Amino acid sequence: MTSRILHITGARPNFPKAAPVMRALDALQVTQSLVHTGQHYDDKLSDIFFRQLSLRKPDLSLGVGSGSHATQTAAVMVALETVFLEQQPSLVVVYGDVNSTLAAALVASKLGIPLAHVEAGLRSFDRGMPEELNRIMTDAVSDLLFTTSADANVHLGREGVAEEKIHFVGNPMIDTLLQSRDRFDASELLAELKLAPGDPYLVATLHRPANVDDPAELAQLVAALIECSAEAPIVLPMHPRGAQAFAATGILNEPRIHIVEPQGYLEFMGLVSGSLGVVTDSGGVQEETTMLGVPCFTLRPNTERPVTITDGTNTLVTAENVAATLRDRLTRNQTENRTPPLWDGRAGERIARILSEWLEKQ
Repeated sequence: MTSRILHITGARPNFPKAAPVMRALDALQVTQSLVHTGQHYDDKLSDIFFRQLSLRKPDLSLGVGSGSHATQTAAVMVALETVFLEQQPSLVVVYGDVNSTLAAALVASKLGIPLAHVEAGLRSFDRGMPEELNRIMTDAVSDLLFTTSADANVHLGREGVAEEKIHFVGNPMIDTLLQSRDRFDASELLAELKLAPGDPYLVATLHRPANVDDPAELAQLVAALIECSAEAPIVLPMHPRGAQAFAATGILNEPRIHIVEPQGYLEFMGLVSGSLGVVTDSGGVQEETTMLGVPCFTLRPNTERPVTITDGTNTLVTAENVAATLRDRLTRNQTENRTPPLWDGRAGERIARILSEWLEKQ
């Protein structure tokens, strides 16, 4: 029987990580299929990524949609169990820390199917974050763990993961950034916002439940964004899950905060790369700004990506100090553009080589 890899993606952060791995596996002539769970189903959060990243169309789309963490995870598990039993893959590969990642990991583990986790070992040490629980549980049942930074190896070792399972390969999302950089383009959006080439602006992204689900917390953050907008206009792509809550704060009436719909990968990265800085609560944006040398201000008490602080451009901030911190950073006009180890655009190739060799040994 031919060995076959089954890749599971579900949400926007998965696609830039999967694209270089699948491309490198194709070059090695490894048989593979792609399952998209449909955890993110809006075009700008899902389908456009397949077009812009030259990621093959999913061989199977499950269309599970949104819901609570339990509802969504359960729906993915039920659907994937049928898929795994029918297709009998030699190896399942999951990416990141979304609900689809955990669901696939649990189903594969219970069916005795080997599992590989790309972006393993990241830890915020905040179990109040759903993503932290997804990361811990996925790593616990994985057979191959691919890490993006040296600290992730340390975390896995402390949790008792055997050293031979852990592979420090670098960051496949950075592969995608470097491969796509010449195509970044936010000119159409900026023209619509009447921002001329070279005009200063900031970017903001906020979507984490801890920030947007509590009206009082969100009101504080919006007040902080308004204060930041005194430095430069802010472009805020609005994640669907936060749109109604944001509208209730009155932010739509702020003349220096431009609310826009979610952007495609190339448009959003063009927006980020041309900005003075980014205020965010996203994990991936911390990495992308680090690679682009753009100051990043992360509205969270912790990060599972500390390398973006030690070797990058990221700073943890609060609603109370973000405006002052941003102002100070922009005044200093300092660029700390150090590249973390192995963030060199070859992570996908390293992962593919290890996967191919592992399959041959089986």
